[in-house]
Amino acid sequence: MADLVQYYGTGRRKSAVARVYLRPGSGEFKVNGRPFEQYFVTESQRSSAKQPLASTETAASFSVVANVSGGGVNGQADAVKLGIARALMLFNAEFRKALKAAGMVRRDPRAKERKKYGQKGARKRFQYSKR
Repeated sequence: MADLVQYYGTGRRKSAVARVYLRPGSGEFKVNGRPFEQYFVTESQRSSAKQPLASTETAASFSVVANVSGGGVNGQADAVKLGIARALMLFNAEFRKALKAAGMVRRDPRAKERKKYGQKGARKRFQYSKR
């Protein structure tokens, strides 16, 4: 049996996790078994998720299968972006320079700050009354 050639990358953003598989193919893109355009509705989400393929000019040569869970759709799009970038670097290490220049190699560490006790939110306090 012939082995399936694929490149795997894990992407994370906020609480979203994306497992991305790049397979040599025609450019088909599926997210959670659904077509790419059906899953990512807005144009900003689509362009964000496809950014690594566009910057390395490999959009037509790979089929992408992504399994995403957690977070919101925007965070999931950014998680897919990081997963694709990591998988592309496994495919060809020379892509790292172009991806790093575009800022797609590093995980975005920003996340929601927790609510603290004795406060209304993460930073906001309850109103102080002197009298």
